[in-house]
Amino acid sequence: MAGLGSQRCASRGASALLAAALLYAALGDVVRSEQQIPLSVVKLWASAFGGEIKSIAAKYSGSQLLQKKYKEYEKDVAIEEIDGLQLVKKLAKNMEEMFHKKSEAVRRLVEAAEEAHLKHEFDADLQYEYFNAVLINERDKDGNFLELGKEFILAPNDHFNNLPVNISLSDVQVPTNMYNKDPAIVNGVYWSESLNKVFVDNFDRDPSLIWQYFGSAKGFFRQYPGIKWEPDENGVIAFDCRNRKWYIQAATSPKDVVILVDVSGSMKGLRLTIAKQTVSSILDTLGDDDFFNIITYNEELHYVEPCLNGTLVQADRTNKEHFREHLDKLFAKGIGMLDIALNEAFNILSDFNHTGQGSICSQAIMLITDGAVDTYDTIFAKYNWPDRKVRIFTYLIGREAAFADNLKWMACANKGFFTQISTLADVQENVMEYLHVLSRPKVIDQEHDVVWTEAYIDSTLPQAQKLADDQGLVLMTTVAMPVFSKQNETRSKGILLGVVGTDVPVKELLKTIPKYKLGIHGYAFAITNNGYILTHPELRPLYEEGKKRRKPNYSSVDLSEVEWEDRDDVLRNAMVNRKTGKFSMEVKKTVDKGKRVLVMTNDYYYTDIKGTPFSLGVALSRGHGKYFFRGNVTIEEGLHDLEHPDVSLADEWSYCNTDLHPEHRHLSQLEAIKLYLKGKEPLLQCDKELIQEVLFDAVVSAPIEAYWTSLALNKSENSDKGVEVAFLGTRTGLSRINLFVGAEQLTNQDFLKAGDKENIFNADHFPLWYRRAAEQIPGSFVYSIPFSTGTVNRSTVVTASTSIQLLDERKSPVVAAVGIQMKLEFFQRKFWTASRQCASLDGKCSISCDDETVNCYLIDNNGFILVSEDYTQTGDFFGEVEGAVMNKLLTMGSFKRITLYDYQAMCRANKESSDSAHGLLDPYKALLSAAKWIMTELVLFLVEFNLYGWWSSDMTAEAQKLKQTLEPCDTEYPAFVSERTIKETTGNIACEDCSKSFVIQQIPSSNLFMVVVDSSCLCESVAPITMAPIEIRYNESLKCERLKAQKIRRRPESCHGFHPEENARECGGASSLQAQLALLLLPLILSLFSR
Repeated sequence: MAGLGSQRCASRGASALLAAALLYAALGDVVRSEQQIPLSVVKLWASAFGGEIKSIAAKYSGSQLLQKKYKEYEKDVAIEEIDGLQLVKKLAKNMEEMFHKKSEAVRRLVEAAEEAHLKHEFDADLQYEYFNAVLINERDKDGNFLELGKEFILAPNDHFNNLPVNISLSDVQVPTNMYNKDPAIVNGVYWSESLNKVFVDNFDRDPSLIWQYFGSAKGFFRQYPGIKWEPDENGVIAFDCRNRKWYIQAATSPKDVVILVDVSGSMKGLRLTIAKQTVSSILDTLGDDDFFNIITYNEELHYVEPCLNGTLVQADRTNKEHFREHLDKLFAKGIGMLDIALNEAFNILSDFNHTGQGSICSQAIMLITDGAVDTYDTIFAKYNWPDRKVRIFTYLIGREAAFADNLKWMACANKGFFTQISTLADVQENVMEYLHVLSRPKVIDQEHDVVWTEAYIDSTLPQAQKLADDQGLVLMTTVAMPVFSKQNETRSKGILLGVVGTDVPVKELLKTIPKYKLGIHGYAFAITNNGYILTHPELRPLYEEGKKRRKPNYSSVDLSEVEWEDRDDVLRNAMVNRKTGKFSMEVKKTVDKGKRVLVMTNDYYYTDIKGTPFSLGVALSRGHGKYFFRGNVTIEEGLHDLEHPDVSLADEWSYCNTDLHPEHRHLSQLEAIKLYLKGKEPLLQCDKELIQEVLFDAVVSAPIEAYWTSLALNKSENSDKGVEVAFLGTRTGLSRINLFVGAEQLTNQDFLKAGDKENIFNADHFPLWYRRAAEQIPGSFVYSIPFSTGTVNRSTVVTASTSIQLLDERKSPVVAAVGIQMKLEFFQRKFWTASRQCASLDGKCSISCDDETVNCYLIDNNGFILVSEDYTQTGDFFGEVEGAVMNKLLTMGSFKRITLYDYQAMCRANKESSDSAHGLLDPYKALLSAAKWIMTELVLFLVEFNLYGWWSSDMTAEAQKLKQTLEPCDTEYPAFVSERTIKETTGNIACEDCSKSFVIQQIPSSNLFMVVVDSSCLCESVAPITMAPIEIRYNESLKCERLKAQKIRRRPESCHGFHPEENARECGGASSLQAQLALLLLPLILSLFSR
């Protein structure tokens, strides 16, 4: 037994020794894994690469020479701290003057139009050949000009973006669904011809004016300069000036509206379709200063959006589209109980008015029904008489007139208007009638209120469509004023003749802003009385999807959605309330297509722009962004150095105003400055202060041209042509560029060209390489690879840039930035060469980036890979490739994650839809649908809604299907920034079955880091870290709260809701359009059957 026991002990001892040996071996492996990447070797590699690449960047950029030259002038310059409040007040004054000039031009048009109409006597038999914008220069098959299509001389004009126009005459557009020779149109066109001389005179007085126009209440649109209009692919011009925001805003006062829709059983079929289209057309006429809700009724009340029970919401685009989606779900059944609907509507309007949140001006109830069995005078007596503060507009749907008298009585007894709508084609014209009623008090008061629209892109006009192909759609605001009849016999009727207006491109506002005074990261912005952005560098109205398209809600982006760090809306609310003051906060500004972030503190200064609903703000970044300096050289010196061929100036900056006189419009800014300084163009108006600083920068930077030339001529230098371009930019927008290779040999052909918006001086920002260099430690370079717009980034170049400061302190302004662009392959070759060095005496390196056991990377301060053994990883985020290591770097504090928000994002969504839903809202499809219905009536005279349903099956009975679309959404996404104070780090990551070690070492004098990672341990249990945005999804309760939430807004100062002299007897009648409509639709009907 003792022997057996000793054997067992011996066996246990052997087992213990074996286990210990195995444990030791395992620990040895771990230890070896931790020690296989020596920090000293990685530091050697980093130092060697850093020294080499900085030497190349400094040499070819000429940074040391330029720094030296600015230092030589240090004693001769005066440094000033920018007074933000004084600056914003001065800019607001400049904008006020510019806006005033535009509104005066419009006022002259109003006076001329009213005078011409006063002298005109209506002639029902008037024959007048006018220039029809669609028919001009059109000939028949015999070569003769068409009627209303006489010869109209058009010539390209550089002020109008080289579009063919006639600057001597206007021409007239008439909507497709209107008769060109209708007596009302012919008379209106005739008397409005007198506007031609005022158009021309306005343009002579203010050559910066662009399109001027008169939109008639009868539907025609007179536009100057004259231009040819082309129908769309369906042969239709759907444009109706009376639907445009500038027209509606100028014609009426702000309003609160409740829309009541009858969904009883009798409204089935076509009637319900017409009712939906009527509601949609009413929504089109509501703007940002209006409030509304939609209620349907049968035996019960149903709020179209149940969340908004008992209240009204602002009629911005987002809310209107939200309600339109709900309209598609309406169906008809039961009995209509109008009395409960009217009671609810009056109560809502009364309660909402008492909250002080609405328009506090006009109020209206829109009733859409196929009949009313009573006049409901007891309800009106209770809520609305005798003051009749709520107008009633009634829309009788269908051909029956049995209930017309009741509905007309309701409208007439409440200062409203009655109209009958029998077809889809009737809808728009009949809906427009209510605007003329609401305009009466303003007309009787003869108050020509000046209105300014929010920023918008008008792609319906021919000039906008043509420009879109070349330059993208143009963001603009419109100034407009109403035109009234002054004939005595029509005074109590309050007849609106139309609206005149002119467009002001937002880029014209930016020209009044001296970007050089705002610093590298500074910018100016403006908002409307509703808090919506008029101009801001972060506004993104377009999105890419094959071609540039407008985002649905681009015109109602709130300031709080771009300056989102201001969670309490302190800045926004102060500006909406037209205050003057200052506000400061830390901000996170994204650059480089949103992939990088700059964290800084901004000081905001703001004030109102008098005479407009706009407020102006200026943001200045603290530190170098708050300082400006003045240098001084002679004009002779500066002119000499401006003549150098490598000098260029920011095209979008306004050094001289070349718009004022036609003979100057062909001049570049550089050409204009030279002529101004030589005294050859006394009429040129230029910014003397800016030009003085341009001359200073030209003189100081001039020696770098000779320096670059000597490098280019030395054949032994840059023999492999790795460095391709050297460039510099100064705070005044002056640039110099030198090519070390032929232009055709450039790897990146687009760099620093006009289309390379991020890398050139723009109206609202400095070049990307300048902005990033300014935030780098002086004397060091920032390296990056450009990001492509596609999903895969495969850059072939590296850009390096550094800033030039005047003084060795934080208060010093950054006066310039210089840099180079080199081939990525050249840059990477330098890295791999450096990573093969070692300090051992025998020349045998303990580790190399060639070893299979390690992966070597070069990443930048935002975590993007510039060099990897796997070339396809170039440009990728390091966390996507080495998730475990990036996670550890975040934990250790070497990098930090910054959460960003995008409230202008577009997300893919699967929508349940058929083409019918929005097909009926399309004017052409609506007309086509109406044509089918008319043919049905003409052929069989059967029940309208039953046969209509069969005819329109291709439009209204399509099966629902899932359709992927891009919809506006809010997203959250991360950006990453390195911690400057941490120069080197070693780490070890415990994974499931192994231990992964790494070393990160900063590259001296750069924003780069070398990362060497143990490749033998995959650590697949740690997920990659991505920068992909995540959609912020709101639950139903939160969605409801967001719909109800109403930010502070400022009402328009003017309100014309009622007038005691108003003639309420002009309150409508049955539609008389049917006969005329059938004639208008005949071509469509014929084309329908020819298909």
